[in-house]
Amino acid sequence: MDDVVEPPAGDFQLPRILAALADQHRLATVRYVAHNGESCCADIIQEAGLAITKSTFSHHLRILREAGVLTKRIQGTRGYTRLRKGDLDQRFPGLMDSIIATDASVAGGAGLRLRSHADRKASLPDVLSALELCT
Repeated sequence: MDDVVEPPAGDFQLPRILAALADQHRLATVRYVAHNGESCCADIIQEAGLAITKSTFSHHLRILREAGVLTKRIQGTRGYTRLRKGDLDQRFPGLMDSIIATDASVAGGAGLRLRSHADRKASLPDVLSALELCT
């Protein structure tokens, strides 16, 4: 039984989204799904290189879904998850692009470093400051 409540886009809360993304395994999951599209939950653990159990992964998915970052659908006996990028971009423009572009080698460390986009450079503090204006 799946009792996770995925919030509508209008109810997204920035602190909750950022808290959900603050874990290295959840961040790696989001990056994997962002780059590969909708993915089978069982495949994400292996292909994203997550050294965690299925039950721990389910816990991480729950947190990401409750924050509104991911959504899940069931087809037969398999669960598929996808990034709610359109909803997230509508509520917090540019947030997911910046997070996905963050250099994975430093994302688990003390600071985040953003790779430059094709036509602009942004720092995480700049992005967060801009997002405060949206809330």
